[in-house]
Amino acid sequence: MAKADLTEMSGPPAFDLQSFFPYLVRVFYADVTAALSEIYTQDHGLTPSEWRSMAILSENGSIPATEIVERSSMDKVSVSRAVKKMHERGLLDKTLNRDDARSVLLDLSPKGRAVYEGIVPKVLEAECSMLNGISDKDFQTFLGVMSRVRDNLSKT
Repeated sequence: MAKADLTEMSGPPAFDLQSFFPYLVRVFYADVTAALSEIYTQDHGLTPSEWRSMAILSENGSIPATEIVERSSMDKVSVSRAVKKMHERGLLDKTLNRDDARSVLLDLSPKGRAVYEGIVPKVLEAECSMLNGISDKDFQTFLGVMSRVRDNLSKT
């Protein structure tokens, strides 16, 4: 569904928040995040930023916090807070970065890895529930639309 060309309109364009694409994306994101956060918040008291940081560390371990920022949609402040809280709770270990003495490398601690491994099956189950009844073709179309929107955003 393509939106109307604003250059062809006379007067102020009509606006309906309920059909405004950025608003719909935000509502969708909030719903998905809320469904998942019930899992990692209820069971382990993690915030979405802590969960995302944990997932990135599980895949990439021994990385500085700046790399978590680069690999996620989070800003430096969110990552910094998440790392601090996770370290205080014993979920991650910090070691001096031998290549850059100004930074530390982050890894999930054994406790953090156990928490992560306990959460993964539950979030995968939640993902299956979210995608229930959606065909592979429809899902691939959805991913394609998201990719095209991101490409369009990178051109602006």
